[in-house]
Amino acid sequence: MYALDLKEAYCPAQADTDYAERTIEGMLREQAELRPDGLALRELVADGSVGREWTFAELLSEAERAGRALASRHPAGTRIAIMAGNCPEWVMVQLGAALAGLTIVTVNPSFLAREVRYVLEQSGAEAVYYQTNVRGSALRPIVDEAAAGLPASGHIIDIEDHGDLFAGEHDGEFRPSDPKDIVMIQYTSGTTGFPKGVLLHQHGLVQSNYDVFHRWGLSAGKTVVCPFPLFHTAGSAVCVLGTLSHGACLMLVSVFDPVAVAKAIEREKPEIVGGVSTMIFAIIEAAKATGTNVKVVEQIISGGAMVQPELNRASQEVFGVPILIVYGQTETSPAITAAWPTDTGAELTETIGQPCSHMEVAIKNPDSKEVCAVDEQGEICMRGYNMMVGYNDNPKATAETIDEDGWLHTGDLGSMSSRGYVKITGRVKEMIIRGGENLFPAEIEAQMLEHPAIADVAVAGVPDEKWGEIVACFMRLAEGAERPSDDELKAFVRERLSPQKTPAHWVWITEFPLTGSGKIQKFALAESFVKGELG
Repeated sequence: MYALDLKEAYCPAQADTDYAERTIEGMLREQAELRPDGLALRELVADGSVGREWTFAELLSEAERAGRALASRHPAGTRIAIMAGNCPEWVMVQLGAALAGLTIVTVNPSFLAREVRYVLEQSGAEAVYYQTNVRGSALRPIVDEAAAGLPASGHIIDIEDHGDLFAGEHDGEFRPSDPKDIVMIQYTSGTTGFPKGVLLHQHGLVQSNYDVFHRWGLSAGKTVVCPFPLFHTAGSAVCVLGTLSHGACLMLVSVFDPVAVAKAIEREKPEIVGGVSTMIFAIIEAAKATGTNVKVVEQIISGGAMVQPELNRASQEVFGVPILIVYGQTETSPAITAAWPTDTGAELTETIGQPCSHMEVAIKNPDSKEVCAVDEQGEICMRGYNMMVGYNDNPKATAETIDEDGWLHTGDLGSMSSRGYVKITGRVKEMIIRGGENLFPAEIEAQMLEHPAIADVAVAGVPDEKWGEIVACFMRLAEGAERPSDDELKAFVRERLSPQKTPAHWVWITEFPLTGSGKIQKFALAESFVKGELG
């Protein structure tokens, strides 16, 4: 960890890793030269067995085939959409596009046609590379409907049909690229509205995710299990580029089945296993239910949502190691802070770690924009090489996110200790103003999650004539638990929080509205509640 003694909530950039502006092509060729016979990519199929696999030399060869084929049909700078699940061909297209000088536009395969059409139109994509079937859904009808009348309708290609995918591989030529070239457009999760296209360059994607795995001790020859969806930065950026840049092997989970994944962990003995908290929980439960020994890993990594203390305790019991959290945003390629393997106590379970390498992180007053005092709450801001170029065709939103001094405002509320450890306390836009007093959902949620009857919780503000806003607590009942009364819940929270933070409405639901990356859409909960749809 960094040995810091900060006097204010500002951590200067830490130069603790090798720093160089690199392209994806350069990174891949370097690893193929260093370890041509080392395993680079393995496919974990639905039943947990290993399917196809590639060495670094073979992966480079496949990327070159894809790159020449893509270059033969698309001019330099073309944006191509990819709509697929976790299949090796997704990785081939990602790497091949970088060699061909193209930009990939990631599309959630669970999107409806109208959502896909929005992404195609907003991004200006001129092709769609799709997988025939994802989780039981046929994608071709959705793609055809979405692309009708758009430029993308001219190139709709099934990535699992290698005859079509690699057609023209002898006709195209690789195109030189710059580390600052945009190679990916990721659409934000949309927790507070419709998604925006984030423009990401390859230097930020390669260096940032190399640094994250450097912190976690990844080295050549080790294996990383990735169930994160590739359409999200956790998959295509952190796992694909972070793993390959270290000369390690990516074990790509094609279909997430916790029992199958647990059995694969026992058999393959990977060093690092990743997943959002719900995935980690499911693997833990599967391992316990089947008696599978998963105490064979060195690290468990997670991001995208708060890791509950009891889940960390369960991880230590079942995996033998705690969960290491990484915090970030699509707009930052994505990591901003991360835990260290040596972290213990409250810094492990109650923070999101220290800032990542080569970037500045500060807590700033949302109104004055001044740096806050140590342990004072404000907005988490960062400035560094890994920031997005901007939002696609949306200068207003870009200016609202990146200020005139180059600071990116995350919209997350938090604090920083003198040792540089950061806590998240809520969202600026989710902050509830009750009678002029600011309330922070994360604080209330953390306490409610300690209730044994509550499996998941989300707190949001809803309109009120007297107070302006009041607190609504949306909950999902834990399996096998008896639903407590409102009075019991009030008594529970009043033992832990002051009266004004006590929810006025207790709402039980069976499932939460989620973004593609698994984040709860609180604005959707509040809207449904106001409409009387949730009681």
